[in-house]
Amino acid sequence: MLHYFTNTLDDKEHIALVYGDVAHKKSVPVRIHSECFTGDVLGSRRCDCGEQLDQALQLISEYGYGVLIYLRQEGRGIGLLKKLQAYNLQDEGMDTVDANIHLGHLPDEREYTLAALMIENLAMESIQLMTNNPNKIEQLRSLGVQVDDRIAIEIESNCDNREYLKTKAHKMDHLLSNSKK
Repeated sequence: MLHYFTNTLDDKEHIALVYGDVAHKKSVPVRIHSECFTGDVLGSRRCDCGEQLDQALQLISEYGYGVLIYLRQEGRGIGLLKKLQAYNLQDEGMDTVDANIHLGHLPDEREYTLAALMIENLAMESIQLMTNNPNKIEQLRSLGVQVDDRIAIEIESNCDNREYLKTKAHKMDHLLSNSKK
């Protein structure tokens, strides 16, 4: 079942795809996924977004219940145009963090207040969060979400995303076992 949410601060529309019965349940598997047009729609191999989305949906199906929260936070919150500009800078040798900073942005501008409100609205008592991002876990916990556990959601690196994943691991502290090398 799809649940529709609007952020009244910026009028962005967000959705929660709910599979099975999650209300008043503990340790519900949840993926909070930020929109990625290039990865989710075009299948870009220079990031891990599309494959993470696919893996999360597969895991939710295997569990028999769970939630995908799809937030409209393209390009780690900087928007599609700035993300594409950051791609151009990466093609010139910058990494994903330095490219965002060069454009006048933080490495990651996402925030998860709306996701926490969506979890509350869906009446989940606690969640297992599918993520590699410790900042996402910290933000949710600070917003009152009971995160019982983290479910790693890793994809195999390839020649197009290897440096990107290393940057996420080294500069953004993402928990990526196959990118610490």
